[in-house]
Amino acid sequence: MNLLLLERSELSPSGEALLDDARARHLLDVLGVVPGQLVRVGLLDGPRGQAEVLHADEDTVRLRCAFDPAPPPRPRLDLVLALPRPKVLKRLWAPLAALGVRRVDLVNARRVERCYFDSHAIRPEICRPLLLEGLAQARDTWLPEVRVHRFFRKLVEDELGEGDGEKRLLADPIYPRSAIGALAALAPERRVVLAIGPEGGWDPFERDLLERHGFAGIGLGERTLRSDVAVIGLVAIVHETLRAG
Repeated sequence: MNLLLLERSELSPSGEALLDDARARHLLDVLGVVPGQLVRVGLLDGPRGQAEVLHADEDTVRLRCAFDPAPPPRPRLDLVLALPRPKVLKRLWAPLAALGVRRVDLVNARRVERCYFDSHAIRPEICRPLLLEGLAQARDTWLPEVRVHRFFRKLVEDELGEGDGEKRLLADPIYPRSAIGALAALAPERRVVLAIGPEGGWDPFERDLLERHGFAGIGLGERTLRSDVAVIGLVAIVHETLRAG
């Protein structure tokens, strides 16, 4: 845990927080905190800062928090992801939060098994703790928004629409162009929407619909990759390209 994340509801008007859960156990058992010690804290969807340990006993830790004036920059990447297998999705939640995404739209596709939508992996009580784990690892505070869509065409045509100036990328093995080339000379303030299909790729109808709504095709070369490897690789490439630009 590189950043202790707090909810606004956990703070008193004076900026104090009393912890008695797994975060307290980490502070006590792993960090061995004592009164007077400073620890890194972050307010969920808000600024980072420091907290002074006021009290620490066998089960609880009391902190006094002071936060920076402004939160860290919000990630510029939105992810449209064909719903993967449940065990794959569970492996992805923490890395996605750690790498940084603003929103994850999980969507149906022809090669997506319908039973995946009944999986516990998309339930908030499962994905939220894993997302928080990723944020704490990366020292970020912006919790990704997660939305689930059973109808691909409705998402693309009605909810994504024509876009508001963001750069749209469509990842599929058929495309030779790299993400780095597609993001060349991207303005610093623009967001990126990255659509990644299921294992085996999007079908022709899905690719055509995405292209007609402004998505430019990109690929990762000739290697056939599993969904989780492709997702993490593409998200990392997009972030590095944005940072370098």
